[in-house]
Amino acid sequence: MEVILAINAHAVVQNVINWLALGSLYALLGIGIAAVFAVLGLINFAHGEVLTISAVSMLLLSVAGVPWQAILPLAILVSIIAAILMERLAFRPVRNAPAITLLLTSLGLSLIIQNAIQIWRGPRSEPILFPDLSSAQFRVAGLRVQWIDVAVILTTFTAVFLLSLFLRRSVIGLAMRASSEDFVMTRLMGVPANTVIMAAFAISGLLAGLAAFFYFGAIVGQIQYNFGFPLLLKGFIAAVIGGLGSVNGAILGGFFLAALETIFTIPGFVLSAEQTAYTSAIVFSIVIVVLLVRPQGLLGGGAVERV
Repeated sequence: MEVILAINAHAVVQNVINWLALGSLYALLGIGIAAVFAVLGLINFAHGEVLTISAVSMLLLSVAGVPWQAILPLAILVSIIAAILMERLAFRPVRNAPAITLLLTSLGLSLIIQNAIQIWRGPRSEPILFPDLSSAQFRVAGLRVQWIDVAVILTTFTAVFLLSLFLRRSVIGLAMRASSEDFVMTRLMGVPANTVIMAAFAISGLLAGLAAFFYFGAIVGQIQYNFGFPLLLKGFIAAVIGGLGSVNGAILGGFFLAALETIFTIPGFVLSAEQTAYTSAIVFSIVIVVLLVRPQGLLGGGAVERV
């Protein structure tokens, strides 16, 4: 009995670590989507392509022989530039158009970038020449812990802490918070709209670069033209669960989604090994039920009408 309890205790701790690492990744994605929605009221479906562009830059840099330690800041810089260019070239010209126009613009931009990368790099996945970071691990009380999981968790919590300081202490951060409450009134008080919106896209690009480095570079180790869409979907679900426009809600939604996926992928815990293939369908069904009960999200307030 003691052996069984010990094994179960180790399994629980291991799954908690897996949950924290996966939830941290989803939180990065969700915050990036929520930051843009809070200011502009836009669900940016081209956010997944920011991840893809960052991953392609990692591919090119790794082929050029750049050390992986130097690739991280460069990949983040590329994703920030890509997000800002999206705002400047695609969204700013239609900023005052109806919401459906912004939505269709983001969808169209996503398809354009996907097809451009497919024509350029081809339809097959390409390996990113990184060392196998996911195999590096250490032991704690007989438990194997991967360094990459620790890095994802610590990086996410550090990014959330710094983002919180930025939103509460900086002028642009305070303007972003005010814009999320009442964008029109904020502009009437003299806050430059272009600066606030660009800052929101830059933050989303920064977080996308971090997520792309950990997921495509360190964990998956390869990239394909459409690999950004599944991550976009997870980030979107995390933001919706937490409450669109709420940074704290996106964090909570990311860990909630990761908890569901972790629970249902443990063979024999809820589902048998043969049934774990249905995890995504079951998780999405639970998400739908949550949104039917609380459509504004876990931390979302009432509906906000933009004038």
